[in-house]
This record gives sequence, C-alpha cells and structure tokens, in this order.
Amino acid sequence: MLAALAAQPGPIHNVTIQDVPEPDAPQGGEVIVRMLASTFNPSDAVTVSGAYASRTEFPLVPGFDGVGVVERIGPEVPSTLLGCRVLPIGSAGAWQELKRTDHTWCIPVPDDIPTDVACFAYINPLTAYLMVERFCGDARTVLIDGASTTIARHLQELLDQRGIETVMVGRGWSGEGVDKHVDVVFDCVGGETGRRAARAVKLDGVVVHYGLLSGRPLGEVGRRVEMFRLRDVVHACPRSELPALFEGVFDQLRAGRLRSRVAREVSLRELPQALKGYRPGEGKLLVRGRKIKLLRSSEKN
Repeated sequence: MLAALAAQPGPIHNVTIQDVPEPDAPQGGEVIVRMLASTFNPSDAVTVSGAYASRTEFPLVPGFDGVGVVERIGPEVPSTLLGCRVLPIGSAGAWQELKRTDHTWCIPVPDDIPTDVACFAYINPLTAYLMVERFCGDARTVLIDGASTTIARHLQELLDQRGIETVMVGRGWSGEGVDKHVDVVFDCVGGETGRRAARAVKLDGVVVHYGLLSGRPLGEVGRRVEMFRLRDVVHACPRSELPALFEGVFDQLRAGRLRSRVAREVSLRELPQALKGYRPGEGKLLVRGRKIKLLRSSEKN
C-alpha cells in the first residue's frame, strides 16, 4: 500500500511516498480503516519538524485529519462498525491508504455529511467549537488574532451565531484600531502580537492561548490566561464519550457552517509536490484516497 513517510524530523515537504506493507490483521479491539480523504494542517508540519520529540517516533506517517471506512475488524469490536465511515482520531497516520487503530478512537460519521466535508471535521472545527462553548458563555465582545487562519474564521462564525461582537486582527497586528476592552481574547500567535491582544482584555476577562504562530512565547500579560490544546482535551475524554464531543460540530456542518474552503485536490502520490508550493491562506488541500462504493447505515442490515 502507499503511505507518505517522514523518515526523520524536518520540513513537511520532505515527506516521500513509499510502498509499504499492509497492516497485519487487527488484534483485539483494533480495526483497519481505509482512508477515503485527508488534509493538511499546520499541526502536521509542527509534528514532522520534531517539535514533539518526546511523543513522536520516526519514520512517521503524518496526518491527523481524515475520514475513512472500517474495512476489517478484530476480536471484541462491534460488528456494526464494519463498513462505517469514521474519523480515526487520536494519532497521526491519515496520509496512508490503510490505518490500523483501536476502534475506540473511531468517531462514526453521520450518513448525511459528505466525505469531503467530514475529512475537515476534527482539528479546526472541534477546536473552535469547544473553545467557544467553554469560554464565551457570558461574553459580549471577543478579539481574535491570526484572523486569516481557518480556526479564526470558524470562531468568528460561531460567535456571530451567538450575537457576540468580534474584533479580528492579523498575526502582525500593531495594536492600533481597537478602542475597546473585550471579554475574551483568542490568541494563536503568541509573542508581541499575543501580548498586544491581551492588553485589550478587561481586568476580569480571559486570554485563551491555543497556538504559537510567531514561534515566540506569550509570556506574562497581567491577565488570566487559559491554555487550550485539543490533544489534551481529546486524550482526557473517556473513549465512550468521544462521539458526543463531535455532535455540535456535526450539527454545524449539517447546516452548512464551519466548512473549509478547498484550494486543491490531490492524490496521495501528488501530496509531496503539492506541499512544496502550498500556501495555507489559499485554502485547504484535499487528499483523496481510492474510490470505493459506500453503503448507508440503513443498507448494512
């Protein structure tokens, strides 16, 4: 089978397509998922760079976001999962034809959500949705930096639904043009931009720090800072409760919201070349797997 491999830490465009052995037969609790579609996120590049050395082994198959169909199941796996479309979360590995994983990491995808939409449902929509749910219950005004990022756009869309006023600033924001104090800041930049954003927060407000696009720490800002890492949330959640974590995101996707703009569709073989010239602001890369006939849930019985 084909897989995109990062042989050692380095730039994301250094991944190569290799013909590797198919996974062994699934063991107790395991499944084999045939990947139908996946995408690229900045977190993939960070992981491949070696930034998370303590929990990353090379060679590595990157890719945290993707959707596939359960092709084989091992003992102790519910038979109803066979043939289901799922999001195989919890680890990298979406950039390959077949991914072996524990079935408890597989989030069933509703029949009415297309594969091309479902493959973007994890990293960006879930991060935005959970942050708004956790930190914006009583908020009236929110400042979001890194305005051009997908998560920032998702945050703005969710806040607009709640009638919350939003102020959007770029990752190089100078601090000019904002003449009010806000209840919440969502900071994915850190460094001086993050500190400027934090100074716009009311004394009893909160800075939600969830990224480091500048590569520089946020530092002391004199306000309450809450760190949000999706990985920590997902791995702390009981596996049986993970599907419920996605219900709000699936509702949004069903309604045509929290969608990702696709700039280019590529095959797995074409992915390394596409990464070399890719600019995140252009939209998402959609990596298509092999086409197979899918059955709806009602047709599996």
